[in-house]
Amino acid sequence: MTVRRWLFAAGGLLAMAAPAAARAETACAELAQTRLPHAQVTSAAETPLGSGTACRILVTGRPTRDSDIQIEVLIPRGGAWNGKYVQVGNGGLAGAIPSAAIKLRAEAGYAAAGTDDGHVGNGRTAVWALGHPEKIKDFGTRALKATTEAAKALIAAQKGSGPKRAYFIGCSLGGREALMEAQRFPDDFDGIVAGAPGNYNTLYAGGRAYFQQMLARPGGYLDLAALQLLQGTALKQCADGGAFIRDQEACRFDPGVLQCRHGKASGCLAAPQVATARAFYNGRPGPDGRALSFGLTPGGEALEGGFQAWHTGRSYGEITQAAGYAIGSQFIKYFIYGDPAFDILTMDLGPRYDRDRQKVAALLDAVDPDLTAFRKRGGKLIQWHGWNDPAIPPADSLRYATHMRAAMGDTSSFYRLYMIPGMLHCRGGAGPGEVEWLDVLDRWVTAGEAPQSLVARTAATGETQLLCPYPAVARPDGKGGWTCPAPRAPQ
Repeated sequence: MTVRRWLFAAGGLLAMAAPAAARAETACAELAQTRLPHAQVTSAAETPLGSGTACRILVTGRPTRDSDIQIEVLIPRGGAWNGKYVQVGNGGLAGAIPSAAIKLRAEAGYAAAGTDDGHVGNGRTAVWALGHPEKIKDFGTRALKATTEAAKALIAAQKGSGPKRAYFIGCSLGGREALMEAQRFPDDFDGIVAGAPGNYNTLYAGGRAYFQQMLARPGGYLDLAALQLLQGTALKQCADGGAFIRDQEACRFDPGVLQCRHGKASGCLAAPQVATARAFYNGRPGPDGRALSFGLTPGGEALEGGFQAWHTGRSYGEITQAAGYAIGSQFIKYFIYGDPAFDILTMDLGPRYDRDRQKVAALLDAVDPDLTAFRKRGGKLIQWHGWNDPAIPPADSLRYATHMRAAMGDTSSFYRLYMIPGMLHCRGGAGPGEVEWLDVLDRWVTAGEAPQSLVARTAATGETQLLCPYPAVARPDGKGGWTCPAPRAPQ
């Protein structure tokens, strides 16, 4: 054999033995030709991303004739991609693509995507739902699935293979969407983070209407002075001199201690105000007196982003601008009754409402506690909720965790719940609440590091607090720090 022929033969053997060369990435513009199920790419171009670039692809999903699901996908180019995909949730009543959240995840190395949930709106309006039952279905689940399918197909088309891991992360509506993913599409994601989830959607809409009816009663409105009085008294009783209540389940604050007596007219609450405050803390009662929808917790009523932002407004004349009033009213008008003139202040919140809400509960609520399929495929779920959340009752997360344990037994192999003292809705509050949840989830999924105690921060001040997996509560360790003791029995 000549030297030339030997080299040729040897080269052929080496080529067969060596791994195939990495496939060159598809140019961003070429992704416009990608075929998608029930969807079409409307734009595909390269865009700056941090120190590199990404493919930014816009997609319109049309699973039905009345569907118009807008989707954005960002795929980091070259070595900037970490090989993983994250889908971000929306907020409020959606209506716009969460582009900033998508970009944030892409800049961290993830291919990322999100959707407007199938309609145009400002997050507080549901007018788009009137006469459009298919859009309600898109909002409930179909936009989520359409986004997942489109994003994974586009990643494979651009990179030559799909992501090695897929995650979902969201808060509020996005938290509801996160739980919906685990319940309805258990094979789509390896890990999920559900923050302050509004998963008892139709049930809590009635709770928001109940709060508004109590505020509208003669003398029942809670102005800023009343909220400050409630907050200050609750902190004095339950916070041990701190700025927030660390153990809400041990706090037994009754606003009745503030009721005006013996002709006193200041520094106290009138009887109708006490009744309203109790309604906020106790929740909407059922026929047997027990709460159908849970109430809120004391200690953060007067904070920026607290009760004024969500329920009372800056004054009674501005109450309709409060987010809870707007979202609750729109939800009931358009999702449940399909009547723009429907008045939540005069509605019957008895058994009729709880029958009527069932018409859309299967579409909009994410309450199935049996996540056996998600656990079986190896999925991991982290749920978190601020204890002073004024928008969605913290007890809703406890309710779901309790129902899950009842349905599945021990859930510790795949599920963690963190209740964050002093935190408001998704962000803010008197207690440090910032955690890199996606990093925690990724370590659990890829390295098997199940989360235990975590440190939450407030970036602006550098303050920290220790978080324990529920139902444990952080306690002083006697050495100037904090520790997570053995969990007490779940409530």
